[in-house]
Amino acid sequence: MNLEYFISKNIVKGDSHSKKITKPIIRISIIAIALGLIVMIVALSIVNGFQREIRNKVIGFGSHIQITSYDSQNTYEASPISLKQDFYPSLDTVKGIKHIQKYAMKAGIIKTKEEIYGVVVKGVGSDFDWSFFNQKIIEGNSFVVNDEQTEKDVLLSNHIATKMKLEVGDKMFLYFIQANGQLRPKDFIVKGIYQTGLEQFDNLYVIADIAHIQKRNGWSKNEVGGFEVLIDDYDELDKMGDFVYENVGYNLHSSTIKEQNPDIFIWLSMQDYNVNIILILMIIVAVVNIVSALLILILERTNMIGILKALGMPNWNVRKIFLYNAIYLIFKGLIWGNAIGIAICLVQQQFGILTLPEESYYVSVVPIELNFMNVLLLDIGTLVICILMLLIPSYVITKITPVKAIRFD
Repeated sequence: MNLEYFISKNIVKGDSHSKKITKPIIRISIIAIALGLIVMIVALSIVNGFQREIRNKVIGFGSHIQITSYDSQNTYEASPISLKQDFYPSLDTVKGIKHIQKYAMKAGIIKTKEEIYGVVVKGVGSDFDWSFFNQKIIEGNSFVVNDEQTEKDVLLSNHIATKMKLEVGDKMFLYFIQANGQLRPKDFIVKGIYQTGLEQFDNLYVIADIAHIQKRNGWSKNEVGGFEVLIDDYDELDKMGDFVYENVGYNLHSSTIKEQNPDIFIWLSMQDYNVNIILILMIIVAVVNIVSALLILILERTNMIGILKALGMPNWNVRKIFLYNAIYLIFKGLIWGNAIGIAICLVQQQFGILTLPEESYYVSVVPIELNFMNVLLLDIGTLVICILMLLIPSYVITKITPVKAIRFD
């Protein structure tokens, strides 16, 4: 153990007058660093969780990548494409691609004795991945699509079911809107009711057997509206989107979920700016407090500085004494901040204590995505920035002369 470290360990020990001044400042500095880190961990976890939840809901309705004909973009009345494609269903054997499924969409109107309501019917096949909707069903359950037999079951959102006064097991009539404007009715049975909290989708989609859309459009069993591709990692979306685009052929078009819903994903990306502002403010608070504490320690130990300099200790060695002590305070703050911040996130993640109005925030509880790598980076960033900023006030030590310092009281 070197001399500078030994002195720094005992720097706050002194007379009762010094303790009355330095100890409260030290406590305040540790608390400020801990509180700053708690706010940063919680804020980053909440924003990451919120982005994940909204993103997963949008993807649940439209998948990561959609493959359609060129004239089917931004319309529910798609031109049919053949089911017999080189990439279907073998595309899911490509590394990074989890699943590919067929689908079709068509506008329709639900009619009851008292109400009418415009919807978009999403037709799904036997290869449809129900994992998203199975998590969101609040009444009833999903249905099984059989390519050999057309199912009359449908899945409605809670919003549509409430507005139309429908319950699980009820019979309803859905009128498909044809290209010539005519309406073709079909009776269905409500098999399940789902709720995602994402109103612009909940208010719109009805899930049904794709065979109904094929029949109303005059398509064969080998014609569909398009294909949906699910990937393993959202962070690889752009890369996998380019891959799919290059491998679907010249007569088909593919687009990612970000390209289909730019307003939602731009809004989600803007949440990062809020987090960045919070991180900057909290780091500034931590830096100001630890710098103030260091300056006060230097002023309280002016006599000691003078003595050490008179004994021949270089300026940098004297500065290291105070830097060691300040780093020790930073570490204490980081330990407390990590312990409390991570504990808050884990409790919320496990028990969902904090709730939100779903109609305003699209989620019913405050979502948490605790990434320990992000926490580690926050710790390292806070530590490095604080240490660099401490070099400035420690420079005051070089301006203290031994003679004046020893006489200083």
